Amino acid sequence: MRFWSQLFPGILREGLWKDLLAKMIPFKIGQPKKQIVPKTVERDFEREYGKLQQLEDQTKKLQKDMKKSTDADLAMSKSAVKISSDLLSNPLCEQEPSFLEMVTAFDTAMKRMDSFNQEKVNQIQKTVIEPLKKFSSVFPSLNMAVKRREQTLQDYKRLQSKVEKYEEKERTGPVLAKLHQAREELRPVKEDFEAKNKQLLEEMPKFYSSRIDYFKPSFESLVRAQVRHCPFLVLCRVLSHSSSPACALSTGIPWLYPPGNAISLNLES
Repeated sequence: MRFWSQLFPGILREGLWKDLLAKMIPFKIGQPKKQIVPKTVERDFEREYGKLQQLEDQTKKLQKDMKKSTDADLAMSKSAVKISSDLLSNPLCEQEPSFLEMVTAFDTAMKRMDSFNQEKVNQIQKTVIEPLKKFSSVFPSLNMAVKRREQTLQDYKRLQSKVEKYEEKERTGPVLAKLHQAREELRPVKEDFEAKNKQLLEEMPKFYSSRIDYFKPSFESLVRAQVRHCPFLVLCRVLSHSSSPACALSTGIPWLYPPGNAISLNLES
């Protein structure tokens, strides 16, 4: 700074160095002075998009949890079949006919339970997991539309700032020509942004509201699948079709029904 004060003492002393730098440095486009998007509109946009971002996270998490649940169900029934198969190969089955009969009935029951469980998983896959996956596929397009809107907004701000800079300059011929050119560049970008912004503000609330009608059938199907394929009810249904004396469970389980608490189950429904 001392060097510059010695070289240009009058300029620095009179505060004219800013004007000098302004002429030396090419003009830089900053933020426009004019409010491009009203604050209320921007808040509405951020609120609606924030709700959809949260919905996207919840949908992905639900889809992941449902997949874990069905995988665990299948693993459990497969393990039960493996246990019954191992019991059948036990030497004790050759020595005790009554034990063989009981293990055979158990093996049959576990295989039928595995079949019921596979049926439940297939139903959940078709009516819950696949619709979740389809719903999630919408979000990448939505995020891309928001990204394009943001890019257009930045172009809009840049060109608006450029117009304002020329409007502040002295109205000479060259400046007016550049001002006209800047306004011509601004017009299509402004229209493009307003169209994108309007469409998103209309579509985002509609899409968010549609989630209830979309997921309701899936959740109803999930409840029906869980009730219909409840492990205890499935076991009772399986054993009720067995003619083996070892399947005494088919006639009822005393400890499950305390005196005075009779329960009737329609296992065929």
